[in-house]
Amino acid sequence: MGYKLKNDDIHKIINAEHHDPFTVLGYHCDEKNNKAVVRAFLPEAIKVELITDSGITLLMNKVHNDGLYEGEITPLKDIKYKFKLYNSENHSWILHDTYMFLPVLSDFDLHLFSEGNHFDSYNKLGAHCITLQGVKGVSFAVWAPNAKRVSVIGNFNHWDGRHNQMRVRGTSGIWELFIPDLSEGEIYKYEVKNQNNSLTEKFDPYGFRSELRPKTASVVHDYSTYKWKDKDYMKERDSGHNLNKPVSIYEIHPASWKRKNGNDYLTYKDLVDELIPYVVYMGYTHIELMGIAEHPFDGSWGYQVTGYYAPTSRHGTPNEFAYFVDQCHKNNIGVIMDWVPAHFPTDEFGLARFDGTALYEHEDPRKGFHKDWTTFIFNYGRNEVRNFLISNALYWVDVYHIDGLRVDAVASMLYLDYAREAGEWVPNEYGGNENLDAVFFIKTLNEKVYSKHPGVYMIAEESTAWSGVSRPTYCGGLGFGLKWNMGWMNDFLKYIEKNPIYRKYHHNDLTFSMIYAFNENFTLVISHDEVVHGKGSLINKMPGDDWQKFANLRCAMTYMYAHPGKKLLFMGSEFGQWQEWNYQQSLDWHLLDWNKHKELLWFFKELNKVYKENPALYQKDFSQDGFQWVNCNDWESSVLSFLRKSDDETETLLIVANFTPTLRHEYRVGVPKHSHWDEIFNSDATEFGGSGNGNCGGFWSDERAWDNQPYSINLTLPPLGVIILKSKSK
Repeated sequence: MGYKLKNDDIHKIINAEHHDPFTVLGYHCDEKNNKAVVRAFLPEAIKVELITDSGITLLMNKVHNDGLYEGEITPLKDIKYKFKLYNSENHSWILHDTYMFLPVLSDFDLHLFSEGNHFDSYNKLGAHCITLQGVKGVSFAVWAPNAKRVSVIGNFNHWDGRHNQMRVRGTSGIWELFIPDLSEGEIYKYEVKNQNNSLTEKFDPYGFRSELRPKTASVVHDYSTYKWKDKDYMKERDSGHNLNKPVSIYEIHPASWKRKNGNDYLTYKDLVDELIPYVVYMGYTHIELMGIAEHPFDGSWGYQVTGYYAPTSRHGTPNEFAYFVDQCHKNNIGVIMDWVPAHFPTDEFGLARFDGTALYEHEDPRKGFHKDWTTFIFNYGRNEVRNFLISNALYWVDVYHIDGLRVDAVASMLYLDYAREAGEWVPNEYGGNENLDAVFFIKTLNEKVYSKHPGVYMIAEESTAWSGVSRPTYCGGLGFGLKWNMGWMNDFLKYIEKNPIYRKYHHNDLTFSMIYAFNENFTLVISHDEVVHGKGSLINKMPGDDWQKFANLRCAMTYMYAHPGKKLLFMGSEFGQWQEWNYQQSLDWHLLDWNKHKELLWFFKELNKVYKENPALYQKDFSQDGFQWVNCNDWESSVLSFLRKSDDETETLLIVANFTPTLRHEYRVGVPKHSHWDEIFNSDATEFGGSGNGNCGGFWSDERAWDNQPYSINLTLPPLGVIILKSKSK
């Protein structure tokens, strides 16, 4: 606006609807007439003095009763000044002028963001503790292109949106403001006035910390303050190919894994003290965390996210979460987190209609609303939305050293007609049901993450036959590293839940997975989704009496670990949790007072050990060369036998699974080489609560061809048991 003040500008300032208050407020100079003026909107003051760093004090004139002040001063080239405010009780305090500071964001930043290529935009948007023009404070930036006005509100300005009105930067739609003298820990929101003059208070989309629900404000947090100690771990992680490594994932919901003091959540520090030693003891390679990004509703389990950049405050501060990850890495445990780019909740304080319009979502509910989940669907065709999400994925990996992202509900992103009837969806430009914008987003996401962090895991929860989910984008794939094998999970659970007397009629449910096992890089999963909503806990899915239930579970899990693919198991399954998972309470740890549950826990510990110690069980998970059927046709006995091989085939394992309670003596199985076959694992061992039937440590093979193999061995197959034998040369 310059030197002269117009009535229209006065009106816009006092009514808090100016798109660029810097043109009115702050220091303005009329060099031609050698005049200058400083203006401030300070409605809480009854008197204001301007104090320059050179020692000049000037009583400012009140040019509008609502609190607009103005003071004429001699033009100065590099003027620095403060305001001294007085209230009705003659109390005084000193403030820097928010409107004396230059913009923080560069034009290049704005351009990158608008074209969707600013993949560390979290370093610019949100709230950042910085020093600007020699003054400490907080820089705020938010994308709201259709807003009439945006203000930063908080305790520091009595939640009054007339203060700290932001300016919009060109056509970028980004509003920014540096507020001096604020610091880490300050609570804030954005007050957004839309074009209809309605006001909403919004959580910062790039907010790095959140208040504890049910409160919903953002909290200023400097994520650069944590001092990491995992340099060697990170170097090793990103140094090589990660698909030939053992991956045994323990999936947990931190809010219900264990509780304390009756029913309080464990803190991140508690998880360091209790969860990490437990996972180390059990031998898992990774922890997968549900519900880490901030979410308002406990019952969503963390799948309705409002704070995409904020570790949930339920368990402590962001730095305490960083400490948890750091300690996991100290103990050589990888951390995977659930990440939810498919949809977001309708809560008014969140992303929904952020600037009064469908900004992050689609305006058309046939594209932008998920009926089953009553959530909004991201508009992947919008550059800034893709930027927000890809930057978020990189943020968790960059800032919190996360080792993998399990991407939730990928199928719902890929298909325009997902969970929709005819007429409820809009075809793509070619008339198909593929969401082309989502496909482009997913490919770009995986390319950017893997190009920067080749050692992480990008994992798709995808349940359809979409081709190439875990194939590189240059081969036409979506670019994920791993894909959840939902087909195997459904077939296997359907099989294992049957009474063993009927299993022989459903033998194909066991063998069918090998037809497509190498089409993708699969992870075999028994996740939280399989132990809720009336499906029963894993132990309760098993048929028979208690002994058979435990034997069936040991048999099933040994087969799972021997089957090609990485592994994931949900918490509680490892010690035989009888009840379905309930997010509102702790697991039933008291069950470990009983021997059969202790024995099951020991079984899983030893299963993880044998898995990690034998490369044949993981090195060639995604290659046909690493697997060979010995006999998959003995449906009458419900017995399967197959080989697993290591990279250089120096290690060969024979796996024989008996899915009936019948003890089988002298069961002949073909083997590819003449050697001693050591029995290295038996799910029926007495130490696991089994009957102890086995093979006395192993046998030499006979020079007798069998099962299309040149040699064979005679085995005892334990009831409802799986044995693993290892070839040992003379």
